Amino acid sequence: MKYKELGRTGIQVSQICLGSMTWGEQNTEAEGHGQLDYAIEQGINFIDTAELYPVPPRAETQGRTEAILGGWLGQRRDRDKLVIATKVCAAADWVPYLRNGKHRLNKINIEAALHDSLRRLQTDYIDLYQVHWPERDTNYFGKLGYYHVPEKDGVPIAETLAVLGDLVKAGKIRHIGISNETPWGIAEYLRLAAREGLPRIVSIQNPYNLLNRTFEIGCAEFAHREAVGLLAYSPLGFGTLTGKYLVKGRPAGARLTLFTRFTRYTNEQGIASTRAYVDLARAYGLDPAQMALAFVNSRPFLTSTIIGATTMEQLRNNIASIELELPKELLRAIEEQHIRQPNPCP
Repeated sequence: MKYKELGRTGIQVSQICLGSMTWGEQNTEAEGHGQLDYAIEQGINFIDTAELYPVPPRAETQGRTEAILGGWLGQRRDRDKLVIATKVCAAADWVPYLRNGKHRLNKINIEAALHDSLRRLQTDYIDLYQVHWPERDTNYFGKLGYYHVPEKDGVPIAETLAVLGDLVKAGKIRHIGISNETPWGIAEYLRLAAREGLPRIVSIQNPYNLLNRTFEIGCAEFAHREAVGLLAYSPLGFGTLTGKYLVKGRPAGARLTLFTRFTRYTNEQGIASTRAYVDLARAYGLDPAQMALAFVNSRPFLTSTIIGATTMEQLRNNIASIELELPKELLRAIEEQHIRQPNPCP
């Protein structure tokens, strides 16, 4: 396994982070624990979850993923050697069941969310506590084109950061991160931290893969210059970059087969680009999934690639991608395809 520093914290995290959003929906508790055991054996020390999980989010399952992770953590004696990351939800009308539909990024809600996460995770502190998405109306979850709607700004970042700062002082959080953010959001968190003497964000968890490299536009420079490294989620584009959805019909039990609501990576141009990348991988004798992950792993602005799996075979294959270095001529071919069809699935 390879390791990188989380922001400027001095904490070394595995460059492969184990994602958990399938636990409690597609994976049982026993399967989740099996994934954790194998990941730790392979040198992974970084685990990511969220109060929202599993996905797709439902009132009946909300919090189940954290509880599965907590059941595993509660049996271990090496908590101090693990880096546990979770997230707090911002306001959103599509999760009306969360805190009676009044969830906001303010003191009462963040404290309630953290209390519940600590209880489910069976721990007394979170290593990395992340804001799951911005509360203001801006570009995230694939939205293109910015329209200024200040009346939808919600809780100001200054208020959110102050609450998180108090929780860091209390020892309940070690470090804070953001997710699904924009360049302006990164800049504002950094500006307020410097002006108010509040904790500095150490990471940003955004989508990044061969079909969606929009992070490179604006955010990547912040990651480099300000040590706010990328935690790349959906590095396989919800599994599309494995090539398994290019066959006629959809594989039984696969995520996009079970949950047709997820269409981000299945538009016409995305399918065409996926086919091009899969063909490239096979031309070089590589597994398409490992090539796609190795590309993400190679990015200099990356801190860690968040992988997810529903089977142990997938997990083993994904973790093994850390050992793959793509030849320069293949990287050039990937860039040529990217130029032909940039970001087909933003």
